Amino acid sequence: MTTHDHLAAVDDLVALPFPEESRLEDDLSSGPGHHLRVLEASRDFWDADLDVVEEAYEEIETSLRGLAAALSARWGDPRPVDLGPYLEGEGPEPMSALSMVAGSMLVWQRPGTDRWLALAIGQADREFPVELIAAVGTTPLTTPPTGPA
Repeated sequence: MTTHDHLAAVDDLVALPFPEESRLEDDLSSGPGHHLRVLEASRDFWDADLDVVEEAYEEIETSLRGLAAALSARWGDPRPVDLGPYLEGEGPEPMSALSMVAGSMLVWQRPGTDRWLALAIGQADREFPVELIAAVGTTPLTTPPTGPA
């Protein structure tokens, strides 16, 4: 996909109403106050050598940089958010789901709305595809995850 294609997908995602209940459809996961969409994915790596994995990661990273530059031209520089604290306990979505596949995300606050948009590069495990993921949420990013009961 091109940066233009990614921008169109992000625009659609930001405008998409949030469902009242969680649901999963193809490359879109949604719930109250959030959406997650895989914008681009590499192949899987069940039998791949390290060079193939690194090349795929670089391709996804190039897509991220292009899309981030376009979004920054619209909304200013993003804020990096560490997803590590969301690994423990039951954190709010979409940060909880993202923390399982990514270490950080770049976040843009949408002007005039309570919605923010985030981009992350994620990989569920070393055999799985590397993914460029877009997330939209309304949960304040200062909301800490809750620990085990």
